[in-house]
Amino acid sequence: MGNPHEDLKARAQQDGIEFFLAMFVDLHGKPCAKAVPMSSFDMLMDGGAGFAGFAAGDLGQSPADPDLAAVPDPASYTPLPWKPGVAVLHCDPYVDGEPWPYAPRVILKRQLDALAAERGWKLMTGVEAEYSLLRRTEDGKLEIADALDSSAKPCYEVKGLTRMWDHLSNLSKCMNALGWGNYANDHEDGNGQFENNFVFSDALTTADRAIFFRYMVHMLAHDAGMTATFMPKPFSTVTGNGMHMHQSLWSLDDEPLFDDDTDGRGLGLSKTAYSYLGGLMEHGRSVAAMICPTVNSYKRIGVGKPTSGSTWAPAYVAYGGNNRTLMLRVPEGGRIEHRGVDGSANPYLAAAALLAAGLDGVERELDPGEPVHDDLFALPSEEVARRNIAHLPRTLDAAVGELVTDTVLRKALGEVPGGDFIDYYAKVKRAEFEEYHAKVSDWEIERYLTLI
Repeated sequence: MGNPHEDLKARAQQDGIEFFLAMFVDLHGKPCAKAVPMSSFDMLMDGGAGFAGFAAGDLGQSPADPDLAAVPDPASYTPLPWKPGVAVLHCDPYVDGEPWPYAPRVILKRQLDALAAERGWKLMTGVEAEYSLLRRTEDGKLEIADALDSSAKPCYEVKGLTRMWDHLSNLSKCMNALGWGNYANDHEDGNGQFENNFVFSDALTTADRAIFFRYMVHMLAHDAGMTATFMPKPFSTVTGNGMHMHQSLWSLDDEPLFDDDTDGRGLGLSKTAYSYLGGLMEHGRSVAAMICPTVNSYKRIGVGKPTSGSTWAPAYVAYGGNNRTLMLRVPEGGRIEHRGVDGSANPYLAAAALLAAGLDGVERELDPGEPVHDDLFALPSEEVARRNIAHLPRTLDAAVGELVTDTVLRKALGEVPGGDFIDYYAKVKRAEFEEYHAKVSDWEIERYLTLI
């Protein structure tokens, strides 16, 4: 076998790379990077790029802590198709020579390594990252980038798709240049909302690609004079942005573990898959704070029908077949789609939390019960309650309260200096909620100012 560093250097030189973006993300999924010239390649690969971790974002550091060293993963090499001569290297943050346990990529890698070592399995994932294309008006407000995109039912509309052809075709070409296998591009259910699909891969690669994809969409939109957002609910009357995550377990020698053509429930799932489903159901409420991690997330969930079509955001912890009103959908045999994951989710933490939940179901051989066939958007709330179908938390504060009580997720996400990662995460997210809660909104002024 060759030397990964030398192999990467040769490939980068062949690709004409002049700069590397040594990139990592904070707790919220915000990408941070330094631009490292090719002349410093050996220094970068040997010791990583140094960062003041406290300044980079929420990563468990204070101004008194040692620097983070962002150590590149050679396998993550990703040239920027729209900016020749530049490539991203996804990095794992280290402190004093040890992987930093607050770093989302480190947390996911640790779980995937344990899955391989203890069971001989790997997690495969695919994501559907929805986003909105907007423009700033002269007075600084945001509006849909395409002024003609005002249809009451814009989903799949060919005119709306074609008017954004330059952006969508450019993005498709970029993904295919990277070998991601872009297989569809469409106008989604909200005005100004789009989705570009690429093939699934191992969970770490997919998470890296999700971060790069968001970065790429932002930059291409910026270059075209637009603003892109993956915010879960940028407009109260328009469908929100999800990041549905498809999951399946495989053996290390590529044998699928979720497939079963003889499934008596007719979904094409194996016993292992149903147990995994049982774990996702069991931890459905407590995992919400990881997959719907912002105040805005809970304005996407269960808010009723928007003017642009349907909400498509699940409100209930339920599973079934090809039913888009459920949190867990089985579109075909062999994989499970979690529709609760939204556009603000950190893809590393989302995958880590869902894997932990699913594996708990496998370990305990949980049965998720019979699939739901009803339209849960239309089913009366009294009937939902009678069937004991749980509602997802309604606020970030409530979701964090569920998260901290989950001992399975607590153990899986690991320890950090002075405690558990979950408690640090909860502290950050509670502060976010309190900051939001302290603000007096226009709605409150309109509702209460002269009423009381």
